[in-house]
Amino acid sequence: MARYTGAVCRLCRREGAKLFLKGDRCYTEKCSFSRREYAPGEAGRKRVKESEYRMQLREKQKTKRLYGLLEKQFHHYYEMASRQQGVTGENLLRILESRLDNVVYRLGFAKSRAEARQQVRHGHIYVNGRRVDIPSFRVRPGDLVSVAPKAREMLVIKSALISNERVQVPAWLEVDIEKLQGSVLSLPNRDQIDADIREQLIVELYSK
Repeated sequence: MARYTGAVCRLCRREGAKLFLKGDRCYTEKCSFSRREYAPGEAGRKRVKESEYRMQLREKQKTKRLYGLLEKQFHHYYEMASRQQGVTGENLLRILESRLDNVVYRLGFAKSRAEARQQVRHGHIYVNGRRVDIPSFRVRPGDLVSVAPKAREMLVIKSALISNERVQVPAWLEVDIEKLQGSVLSLPNRDQIDADIREQLIVELYSK
């Protein structure tokens, strides 16, 4: 599967927002976005005329990069959301939040979504007692997500648990740190998703 392999701090600067793509580094003075809050490249400091299309495009790009997706998969999720009942934008965010890699990150088992994706790929995550190595796997209410027994002593997971003490687990999830497992209580409502996303702009962009 294709994936982005470039500098991730560059993405934060391009979108003008801290996307927390590098875990602990994003909270330190080494964060590139904190030191240079302007877009990368020679024209990064120039004033850019804000247009409706530009706002819509940047919101879509920011959301796509926040969850670590490429265009084809992101558009597929939008098409899926548009076919569901309810508000398309909220449906889209609910689909993104229910991805297994995002749930592992939200539970505090990884410092970033990229790290969570790697854990899933390497078979360190179980869902309902069975190994699942597909990051895009969508969890459902009642699912139990846990760290594989052989991975519980891994330094990267212990480090993530310490680092994520400042991160609050969302209300639609419940975590048991002692057992290194979490339950999906429900799929999230819009007010339970703390991501700074204006999903209506994404809907407007794809509706053109």
